[in-house]
Amino acid sequence: MTTMRDVARVAGVSAKTVSRVFNDDPHVTEETRERVRWAMQKLNYVPNLLARSFRAGADAAVGLAVPDIADPFFAAMASSIEVDLVGRGMAVVVTSLGQGAESERPALETLLRRQISGLIVACVSADQSYLAPWQDRTPMVFVDRAPRGLSGVCVIEDDLGGAREAVTHLASHGHRRIAFLGVSLPVATIRRRLKGYRAAVAENGLDDSPDLVCISAESYDEAAAGLVKRLEAPHPPTAVFSSNIPTTMSLVLALQRAERTDVALVGFGDFPMAAALSPAVTVLDQDPGGLGRIAVERLVQRIEEPHARLRRRTVLPVPLIPRGSGELPPRPA
Repeated sequence: MTTMRDVARVAGVSAKTVSRVFNDDPHVTEETRERVRWAMQKLNYVPNLLARSFRAGADAAVGLAVPDIADPFFAAMASSIEVDLVGRGMAVVVTSLGQGAESERPALETLLRRQISGLIVACVSADQSYLAPWQDRTPMVFVDRAPRGLSGVCVIEDDLGGAREAVTHLASHGHRRIAFLGVSLPVATIRRRLKGYRAAVAENGLDDSPDLVCISAESYDEAAAGLVKRLEAPHPPTAVFSSNIPTTMSLVLALQRAERTDVALVGFGDFPMAAALSPAVTVLDQDPGGLGRIAVERLVQRIEEPHARLRRRTVLPVPLIPRGSGELPPRPA
């Protein structure tokens, strides 16, 4: 990333003089202004808006892009990020990307054209290589999902380890046929959780029938409805590991409609009312607030020290919270 010092070196002036040009200091000569502007154009330099905003006493703008701001996980994460950034004197511009991979690039590029000071993004597509040119001028942190086709700073959860713990927990309560529930998405989180599920199935000697993996390409509700149908088939699963919050919430509603309270369940991610249901839902706690706070710390470090060596990947644990649904024993055959 080109810095103010680079501009000063090419223009043959001091960094302080470059700063004075940026701030329209009337005491800078027109000739010096032209040299600085020429150097900026030559280097394709974009001013550090955060630093300029601090000097001017105004808010800097940081972009936040998530799949769905109505999702409880992303809503909690966005709230944490906003509180942290506002406390640092920065404004937040929030964009919902949706679940369609094709919507990600135009949405992010529209955001980046606003010359935001930085970007925090939870990707929805399988390739972020298109962000490489933007990464040279805009600090970025990837949250919940690591980028693909691009090297970048990311803060994610232990998807694989959490899934293994969830399935092992269900197995410890006597379950041999444990279903995996999810929706087909181009992001890596579901793939890692499925990998963790399969590892735990093998480690615990559980039934590895392909029909126990219930992944829908349609919607969370379709995935849940499909699983409930399998509960009525011969040799049904007696327990379910649900791979994200929306599928867990859809499954809970589907089980209530079917009047099934005998199916053990562990969900990846906590959600409102999970502890108040009967049975209360056992979950892996993602701590979206903590995820957001660390993402902000990494982004601010990158903005303030563009050339500093930062940890590329931070993986947060997802501890199991037993509440009742994951501790149900299999019903008698």
